[in-house]
Order: sequence, then C-alpha cells, then structure tokens
Amino acid sequence: MNQHVTAEVADRAYSTASEDVVRLTDLKRRFGATPALDGVSLTVRKGEILGIIGRSGAGKSTLIRCLNGLERPDSGEVFIEGREISRLGERELQPLRRRIGMIFQHFNLLSAKTVEDNVALPLKLEGRPKAERLARAAELLDLVGLSEKAKAYPASLSGGQKQRVGIARALAARPALLLSDEATSALDPETTRSILALLKDINRRLGLTILLITHEMEVIRSIADRVAVIDAGCIVEQGPVWSVFADPRSEITKSLLGGIRPQLPAEIASRLVPGAGGDAILRIDVAGEAARAPLLSDLADALPGPFRLVHGGIDHVQQQPVGTLFLAVAGNDENHLSQVIAFLKARQARVEVLGHVAGSV
Repeated sequence: MNQHVTAEVADRAYSTASEDVVRLTDLKRRFGATPALDGVSLTVRKGEILGIIGRSGAGKSTLIRCLNGLERPDSGEVFIEGREISRLGERELQPLRRRIGMIFQHFNLLSAKTVEDNVALPLKLEGRPKAERLARAAELLDLVGLSEKAKAYPASLSGGQKQRVGIARALAARPALLLSDEATSALDPETTRSILALLKDINRRLGLTILLITHEMEVIRSIADRVAVIDAGCIVEQGPVWSVFADPRSEITKSLLGGIRPQLPAEIASRLVPGAGGDAILRIDVAGEAARAPLLSDLADALPGPFRLVHGGIDHVQQQPVGTLFLAVAGNDENHLSQVIAFLKARQARVEVLGHVAGSV
C-alpha cells in the first residue's frame, strides 16, 4: 500500500502549477432549439471533491461529455490542467484523456475479462508491459479491498464489488481528475455509503481531484467539499456544501434538499393559513456559531412569552452545525411576534413566518 501511495504522490508532479484542475468558461451547447448548457462557468480545484447536482435533463450528462472531450461545446472554453481542450483533434485528446478517470453508473466492465484484466485495461491500451499492468492492478485492487477477486469474473461480483473494480480501473493511469457519473445510483443505500467512503478515502490518501455528477443530495452531503446546482443548463447556485445546505437560495436547491432537511410536519402544514390569528409558525435556519448558541433559552430569557418548539433539529455537514427549527409563537400579539423575529435575526438566524394555525399545535 505504501509503495502505491508513494507512486501516486510522485505522479502528481505532472500536474500544472495551477490550482484549478478544471476551469469552464461560459460553456454553451445546444441540441436543436434546446440549450443543454447555457453559459456554464465553474472551476474544480486541485484535491477537492466538487459535486454537480441537478434533475434529469438539467445538463449534467452534456457537461461531463464536454469535460472528457466526447462532446464539443458550441462556444466557451474547457481547460483541463491549464490546457484548453475543446478545439483539439482526436489524436491530441488521447493523452489528455488519460489524465481523466471515469466511473459509471452501470460499471461498464468487460464480462469476458477477469477483474485484474479489467483494471489493467487502460494500461494495455497505452501499450504498457504486462508485468507493469498486473503489478498496477494488484496495487489498485488492494486499495479498493478486492485483492482476493483478481482472478474472478464480473458476473460473480456484487454491485458494490463491480463498482470498486470500476474505481480501480479509473485510477490505473494515475489520473489528475476522477469523474463520477451517477456512480452510486444503481446501488443500495448500504453499498452506496461504502463506495462514497472509499472515494473520500482515495481523495484523502492521494489528493485526487473528484467531480461527482449526481441527482442525490445525500451523495453531495456525504463527501463533497463544494456543490454546484445545475438547472436548465445553468449553474444556479454554488458554494461550500454546508453553506448551501444551511441557506439554499434557488428554488431548485430547496427542492433537492427537501428530502434531507427537516420539514414542517404535514399535520401542521395542512392547517396553515396566512395572516394573523392563532399561533404563528416560524421556520428558523441556523448554521455555524448561530447553531452552537443556546438560541431558544436565550430567547426565553429575553422575551418571556408562550412559544414552543414543534419540530426540527441540528445536523452536521462538513463538521459545521446546520439546523432547522419550527417554532410556534402563541397569541395574536403582533408586536411580540415582531420582537421574537428581530431577536432571532440579530443572532444570525434566518426566519420565515410560514403562516398561522388556529388551536393547539
């Protein structure tokens, strides 16, 4: 294992001095009248994990094909390790493609070849000697925990094992960038967690830059450093994962987060009405220091009055506390409600009045 890691570290000297492994500038691609990419600009920094998330048809597949040179943009620039690739011919693209590893949703293993031969295939295509290929395959199978499966065939493997072979194969040529295209979508939740943990470990051990394409926000939450949200061919929001989770700005981001952020219980949500009357229901979002503070006890000390926590909690994303609380503020005193909201906002909480509910909550 140590020899393997040392070889990987030495190989990274190949990379340019730039900290941006990928840089996209105003990328546009249309299919007929439909814009698949409509002015996409973003960077992927050396050693980071960037997650790109969006619904089906948002432009994710076109973006990844532009990154590996399989699709040419109509306009804009694609830089890989400081070199613009979108206008290169096929012969010039070949050595650059070896700097990009790719893992797929459905594994794309060759059923007639053994596990070690699948892993060694990129090196065979490069014309490397057999002994070198097999030695590299052995190192990588050790890395992904499948040394005992070297002589097995893909048909005998589980889905998670097949994806581990796919990851090992993607690393064979010591790439600068690993592209993951919905790599866990075909896996069960437990296997997904193990594959994501493996990718995070590879990123940590080797300093490998990873770009994840996914429609699952839980994947982003698990391992990404930054997230970019794509919708209708445009990047609508991007930033550190914890920050985007704590304060999503676009409606598509809020929708994608809906399954993993606390939501107001349906029984209460169904009774919400606009305007005054009954208990006011507040949604309170906090992150960082605001989430660490004793917010509700401080509120009770500062503004005595009936209020009650009805739902919510604090989670941790990238070692940062991120919380969503739903608070019922009793009574029809609009002045008291305004004071509660002002108090919470003064402590860096984001507050939204969702409506009012008659009767007890």
